[in-house]
Amino acid sequence: MNRMDFSPVIKQRSKNSPMFGFVTRYVCEKYFSTVCAVEMEVLYNNLGWKEVIEDGSNNTYMRDWHFIQMPILMQMGWGRERRGLKFLFEAGPQVGLYLSGEEHKGGAGAWDTSRRPNGVVYQYGKEPDNRIDYGIAGGVGLEFSSDIGHFLLQGRYYYGLGDMYDNSKRGKFARSANQTLMVKLTYLFDLVRTKNDQIK
Repeated sequence: MNRMDFSPVIKQRSKNSPMFGFVTRYVCEKYFSTVCAVEMEVLYNNLGWKEVIEDGSNNTYMRDWHFIQMPILMQMGWGRERRGLKFLFEAGPQVGLYLSGEEHKGGAGAWDTSRRPNGVVYQYGKEPDNRIDYGIAGGVGLEFSSDIGHFLLQGRYYYGLGDMYDNSKRGKFARSANQTLMVKLTYLFDLVRTKNDQIK
């Protein structure tokens, strides 16, 4: 569920779309009841925004922005490492690469931008000025471990720090960053187990 943090403000609804990708995790330490790990992901995600246009024109507008995203997260877990349930907390940096985008214009009448609030129309037909997106991701989740692998259900929030459009004095937006709420279902299987882990 993605929105763009625009300044000047553009009224929006959350834009929903699926994502998928690959995850790898290295469990590095166990401190008493806390299991520490590093998780790296390569994800395809369809971001963008969906405008709420209330100028009487009956126009609709949605923008698809296709990204490859690479979060690197420090993960902490409390509970059973094997054959049981574990609560997870994770946070870390994320970098994204813009691949391509599409515009979806519609509505009952002609496409008319003359009455948009604050005259904000720069985003129409404009590719992002910056192809690299970066920010901070964090979230919580549950992990169920069994003999056939690990099943994770996670909720995560991504706060974009980089602006997609030019934010200099010559730019039209002071801010134009992704804000994403994600729900992820992940399956992990073990490639290598330590000797200590095999004994348990």
